[in-house]
Amino acid sequence: MSKNLKIDPFGFREYDARWLYKKDINLLGITNLGKGLGTQIINHTKKKNPRVIVGHDYRSYSEEIKIALKKGLVSTGCYIEDVGLSLSPMVYFAQFNLEADGVAMITASHNENGWTGVKMGIKKGLTHAPEEMKELKDITLNEKFIEGKGKEKYIKDFQEIYKSNLIKKNNLKKKIKAVVACGNGTAGIFAPDILRGIGCEVIELDCKLDWSFPKYNPNPEDLNMLNSITKVVKENNADIGFGFDGDGDRVGVIDENGKEIFSDKIGLLIARHLSSKYINSKFIVDVKSTGLFANDKILLKNKCKTIYWKTGHSHIKRKVNSEKALAGFEKSGHFFFNPPLGYGYDDGINSAIQVCHLMDNQNKKISEIISDLPITFQSPTMAPYCKDNEKYKVIEDVTEIFENIKRNKITIDGQEIKEILTVNGIRFSFDDGSWGLVRASSNKPSLVVVTESPKSNERKKKIFDFIDDVLQKTGKIGEYDQKI
Repeated sequence: MSKNLKIDPFGFREYDARWLYKKDINLLGITNLGKGLGTQIINHTKKKNPRVIVGHDYRSYSEEIKIALKKGLVSTGCYIEDVGLSLSPMVYFAQFNLEADGVAMITASHNENGWTGVKMGIKKGLTHAPEEMKELKDITLNEKFIEGKGKEKYIKDFQEIYKSNLIKKNNLKKKIKAVVACGNGTAGIFAPDILRGIGCEVIELDCKLDWSFPKYNPNPEDLNMLNSITKVVKENNADIGFGFDGDGDRVGVIDENGKEIFSDKIGLLIARHLSSKYINSKFIVDVKSTGLFANDKILLKNKCKTIYWKTGHSHIKRKVNSEKALAGFEKSGHFFFNPPLGYGYDDGINSAIQVCHLMDNQNKKISEIISDLPITFQSPTMAPYCKDNEKYKVIEDVTEIFENIKRNKITIDGQEIKEILTVNGIRFSFDDGSWGLVRASSNKPSLVVVTESPKSNERKKKIFDFIDDVLQKTGKIGEYDQKI
């Protein structure tokens, strides 16, 4: 390994790769990552010259990182098809549309400036899961590279092909007035055009590309972004507000009164809407999602089943695929639609389109549609700092603590824990439908904490206070990004 090469092993995360550039990885490190990925694609596809779709987001340094990654891929024998400035879902779509063997999207999604990363996949519609990431890490760090002779070409005007694919099958009957917020991220050159194309009246908010992100990170879970959308929705008497993340695979929703609707509730509305047409369907939701899915009267009436699964776009995507589910929903705003609604991957703009169909078909305001759901009091997703090399051990210890609490029938705010789910961190629930979750973040040095109660805001807060007290006693927790 060259002594000038820099590549921090912790950048290989559960289902994508992310580093602080140039602190934790340099261009030589990126080229080696390309060699590792190229080798992996060749090994899996058994092709000497597999075709790989490559795209990049709008960060100032993404293009130079893409060039370095392509250099590594080409050195193994890969044939690169570069679709240029992209959203992650556009790159995933290109793999289907161009019948390619793999994808590599240069993006750090909603992470702060300074971060870079790559979302990768081989099987169409799926991105790397922990097994593939582990394999890629081993190939890359131990330089088990294949040598070959590849080449590259640029695919012109693919943005238009992607846009027209979403527009042509989604025309609305009525005009929906939508605020479209992109946080100056890459979605700014896609989302307004597509939503206008299906028949929305679009009010643009921060859709001009600016890699310095002058206002806030393009993250639909960020309260600054949501508050900005709220203001513009109210000022314009809009029907709905959509907020897209930096690489366009997630969406956040604000109703016509300027109130945030958490993405898991939007998911439940969409599932209800689809269940009457697609009886006996399965839906996959992540462990951060509302408990309402489990006993929803409309889903049960239409013989639909909901499975709670690991948080993370790759995990939900794969579970949707393996269970042949109709759709999957993550609280963070990743939605996945299998045929006939989509190709199985997460596309924030397609998700927004499904919300538009919901309003179009029911001919109701979004707040009226959401009022059909039972009221619950949900916390935002809260992330206390925890070192990457300590976070999984902290979760092990915390899981043991909560299992002891259940075993010994210790009450939290007067109630015993009824059920524990440890498929991803620990989610514990109570008879009254309240629950709490603690898990390790997959892509940052932090934990994730969520609580919900159908009873009261106070009960939601008491469950959080209990969790926080347990976490503080570990001595491994830093500041929260936001707190209730």
